[in-house]
Amino acid sequence: MKLRYSPTSPYVRKVIVQAMETGIDAKIQRVETSVAPTKFNADAAKANPLVKVPALELDSGESLFDSPVICEYLDSLHSGPKMFPASGPARWTALRRQALGDGILDAGILMRYESIRPDNFKWPDWTAAQMTKVTTALTALEAEADKLGQGIDIGLITIGCALGYLDFRFADIGWKGKHPKLATWYGTFGARPSMTATAPKS
Repeated sequence: MKLRYSPTSPYVRKVIVQAMETGIDAKIQRVETSVAPTKFNADAAKANPLVKVPALELDSGESLFDSPVICEYLDSLHSGPKMFPASGPARWTALRRQALGDGILDAGILMRYESIRPDNFKWPDWTAAQMTKVTTALTALEAEADKLGQGIDIGLITIGCALGYLDFRFADIGWKGKHPKLATWYGTFGARPSMTATAPKS
């Protein structure tokens, strides 16, 4: 399998963290791929017509995208504890948390793109609206921080990668001081070997 990736993509980080946690990372060949919202990459489009990473090229020639699909596929390739609970309340909780974490990332990526526009094209109200989504989501996570626990599943991986992305791109918002329970949880989760090994570098 070949994983098309960018070293700073939090969605890619989700995939690699899960692969490391389930012991299948060695089976995945990483292919660094440059993608940008204003530059079409024809080679990347062969694996994902949306020209985004991550994209997983299977040995069969088929490609899978985006991160939730890739992560669920990878979870089918090992016999250890599953990152996607099979059924019941645990499954819906994990999927809900994955959606919340992905939502934080979606808003964060949009803010990141807005920040690199030429000044005359920037829209402050847009950035403020995306940040409101992030802060609302953080408030929701703070409320359930005591329930996050010290296990691991796709929901917790996604939340961890989302918080890591905020530290990487938006350290100035100081989310940890405003959400101390969540910060305490992340202090432990973020110290997992899979998380420290995949921490983005500027």
